[in-house]
Amino acid sequence: MLGLFRTRRSRTAAPAVAALTLGVALVGASLGGSASAAPAAPNLPADAAPAGDDFYVPPASIPADAKPGDILRWRPSKAGPPTARSLANAWQVMYVSQDALGKPDAVTGTILVPKSGDAKTLPIVGFGPGTSGPAFRCAPSKFIDEGAFYEQAAVNGMLKAGYAVAMTDYEGYHPDPKMTYIAGKSMGSAVIDSVRAAQRFSEAGLSADAKVLFRGYSQGGGAAMWAGQMQPDYAPELKLVGVAGGGVPADLTKVAVGLNSKRGFGFLMTALVGLDNAYPELKLSSYFKDDGQQVFSNMVANDCTLELLTNYAGHKTTDYLTKSPFLDAPWLARVKENLLGGTAIKAPVFHYHGTNDDIVPFAQDDTLHQAYCKLGVQETWKTYPVDHITGVGRANDDVLAFMASAVKGEAPSSNCSA
Repeated sequence: MLGLFRTRRSRTAAPAVAALTLGVALVGASLGGSASAAPAAPNLPADAAPAGDDFYVPPASIPADAKPGDILRWRPSKAGPPTARSLANAWQVMYVSQDALGKPDAVTGTILVPKSGDAKTLPIVGFGPGTSGPAFRCAPSKFIDEGAFYEQAAVNGMLKAGYAVAMTDYEGYHPDPKMTYIAGKSMGSAVIDSVRAAQRFSEAGLSADAKVLFRGYSQGGGAAMWAGQMQPDYAPELKLVGVAGGGVPADLTKVAVGLNSKRGFGFLMTALVGLDNAYPELKLSSYFKDDGQQVFSNMVANDCTLELLTNYAGHKTTDYLTKSPFLDAPWLARVKENLLGGTAIKAPVFHYHGTNDDIVPFAQDDTLHQAYCKLGVQETWKTYPVDHITGVGRANDDVLAFMASAVKGEAPSSNCSA
C-alpha cells in the first residue's frame, strides 16, 4: 500500500514504560540453504554501524552475493535489565533473510550468548517473540535493550540453562514500519536465518555445528512451527533437534473469527496490515471506511501490545472496513497459504495451548496437533487450564525440560493419542 502506513520516527522513552507495564502484567527457494554450513561472514566493525534508529534502516539493496543469514551490520546491545546483563553478552544485528514471496530482505534481531561456558559448545535457540505490536518502537530488539521485553523471563531461563539465543524482530521493523505480522514464510525464514546469523557472527564465537532449537509462544509459536516445517528444505545444514511452540495461531481464518468484536481485536487489525504488507495484491486500502485509514495508520505509527489490548477491545472489522477482507478470493488464497500443518516437522516437537485461551482459539491449534500426528511428527502435546496472556510464561519449565532432553537426543516419545 503506497505510503498508507508511513509514520514519523518514533520516541523510545514512552514505549519502554508501556512495555514494562505489560511485562509486569504478564509475568507470570532462490535463497534456499545449501547442504553444508556457510563459513563465518566477515563482520563490519561496530563503529561502522549507523547510530541510533538509523541502524534499523535497511540498505537500498541486498548485495547480489549475500546468502540468508549473512550479517549486514551489528552493534553491542544490552541483554535486558541488570539480571540479564549479568548472564549474557548481547548484540543487535541486521541480517539477510527472505520475505513471504521468497525475495531477499534485511531483518534485525538480537544475539545473546551466556557469559559462562564455552560458546563453541552451546546449543542455539532461534527464538520467535510473541506479538510486539506494529509500531517501530515495538521492535523486540529495542525492548530487550531497554530492559522492557515481556518475555525476558523465558530468555533468562534459556541463558541460565546454557543456550545461546538468536531472537528475531521479524520483517519490517524500521522507522517507516512495514511489518508482515503473521505471514508464515516470512516469520519462519526470519527465525531460521537468525540462527544462521548467530553462527556466522564471529564476535559471538558460536559453532556452525551447534545443535539448534526453535521456540516461541503466540506469534512466536507460529513462527517456530513455520521454521520447523521449512527447515529441511530451506536450511538443511542446521542440526535441528527440537521445536517448542505454544498458543499457535495455526488457522488464520478461525483466529480472525475469534478476535472480531473481542478483547484481542487489535491483533486482528495488526494481522490485516501485516498480510497486506506481505502480499501487495491484497489492497487493504480499498476496504476502508472514511475514518478507517486514519485509525489503522495511527495504530501502525504508535501501538505496541499493551495498546492493542486496551485501545481496541470489543471493536469489529465493520467499524473501520466496508466488509471483512477474508470474504474475498485474494485474501482467502493467502490465508490458505498460511495454514500450518501441511508439512511434517522432522525434529521432535513440544506443542502446548491453554484450554481457556480467549485470543488464539484452542480448537484450531488442537487441529494442528492432530494434523502433525497424522504426518508422523514426534510430538508431545500438552494443555494448561489458562487463558492466552497467562499462558505466556506458564510452560517455561516444561519447555526447558523438553529442550534439555532434545539436545541429549532423549526427547519424549509422541503422545499423539492424547
